[in-house]
Amino acid sequence: MTRIDSKPVVVIPMGDPAGIGPEIVVKALEKKEIYENCKPLVIGHKEVLKKAMSFTDVSLSLNDISEPVDGKFEFGTIDIIHLDNLNISDLRIGEVQAMCGQAAFEYIQKSIELANQGKVDAIATTPINKESLQAAKVPYIGHTEMLAGLTGVDDPLTMFEVNSLRIFFLTRHLSLKDAIGQITADRVYDYVKRCDEALQRLGIEERKIAVAGLNPHSGEHGLFGREELDEITPGIERARKDGLQVFGPVPADSVFHQALHGKYDAVLSLYHDQGHIAAKMTDFERTISITNGLPFLRTSVDHGTAFDIAGTGIAGSVSMEEAIKLAAKYSVYFRTQKV
Repeated sequence: MTRIDSKPVVVIPMGDPAGIGPEIVVKALEKKEIYENCKPLVIGHKEVLKKAMSFTDVSLSLNDISEPVDGKFEFGTIDIIHLDNLNISDLRIGEVQAMCGQAAFEYIQKSIELANQGKVDAIATTPINKESLQAAKVPYIGHTEMLAGLTGVDDPLTMFEVNSLRIFFLTRHLSLKDAIGQITADRVYDYVKRCDEALQRLGIEERKIAVAGLNPHSGEHGLFGREELDEITPGIERARKDGLQVFGPVPADSVFHQALHGKYDAVLSLYHDQGHIAAKMTDFERTISITNGLPFLRTSVDHGTAFDIAGTGIAGSVSMEEAIKLAAKYSVYFRTQKV
């Protein structure tokens, strides 16, 4: 990719046009700091962005381009690749619409296309709505599934970052009973290795990874459950034999606090809420999701389309700003690391 300067190009698919995605995008791009860190490029619909600016009192000009190389990337201007995929007169903000689910999917498709072509450095995604996607018969239920399907990556690795805390997830959208069933020595070993590779790709040289315990006090040597003895510890020991700096299982009531204060570079959470609660209690708005294992870097806000407040102009853009800045921060390392 040819650049005028070293700032990375971060592409931002606008999200569901009926949700808060468009308004948090224009609010975020009203911040000069964003342009000091990167070259933001929006994939979306220019009339929706104009509408979002009207009810957020944001005054920015739009530069409609066809290729990233044509962008101005100047504070005060939003560079946008406009996809004419909406009937604006039919748009109902705050409602599930098939038209909007299809449009949101196409914004992501275009972003992935540009990333795969090396025309942008990273993707920072905005909220999409599962019901709108289903109404449009899009064959994916969410971002992670889309990214996996459109890149051919079987099992993308999710990482949260908030302040100095990084959290990976061994399991995601499963019932707690089913998640426990997937906690095997082989899976723990595989995920620790993948976590280490992901951290290396993000430029972290000395990588200390803690595995959270499942049971109270990590089972107290079998008194409160045998998962730590039978599955988690054997997986950790295999990883140690490979030379990885992995610790645990560390009781979950302390491991996230310890990582936040620098004892570990990351924690492997064993199930969805174990890690989500820790991250969001640390700072809900600044909890950013990073999808590892893809051919490109992807960050995302960790909230939904908020149909109940969409169109009111009150949605905060802190999470969007953090997602863009984190994409810019890590993309520099991501381009140069070969794992």
